[in-house]
Amino acid sequence: MATRSRIAIEKANGTVESIYCHWDGYPEHNGEILDNHYADEKKVQSLIDLGNISSLRQNVEATEGHSFESPDEETTVAYGRDRGEKNVDKIVNPSVQDFFNGDIEEYGYLFTQEGKWLVKSAYGFPRKPVTVADAIEII
Repeated sequence: MATRSRIAIEKANGTVESIYCHWDGYPEHNGEILDNHYADEKKVQSLIDLGNISSLRQNVEATEGHSFESPDEETTVAYGRDRGEKNVDKIVNPSVQDFFNGDIEEYGYLFTQEGKWLVKSAYGFPRKPVTVADAIEII
């Protein structure tokens, strides 16, 4: 069973760009990968620019031979790039509040302008966005 999530970046103008991720959205998996491997804005933006993804891994760039059917273990699997799907582009919310109050799937992750990852559960726990490290500790 999938644990879906939405991964986002806060832009300088206050808007939020986000993508859907189908697998392993819980903080102990996607949260840790984001916290440990997506620590700079450029790499996070590269991830968001892929559009919706099937699974998150530590690398954004595809290695030779990587595909949806035969993914490299360390490479993120994207619906557009790796399976040729259309209409899988990022979406834009007008604000951080709108993002976290909208459809964040089971978990919503946001890379802030300050360079920190926040997470909120759609189930209401935690009730407000917290850092990924705090969420892992709480859950």
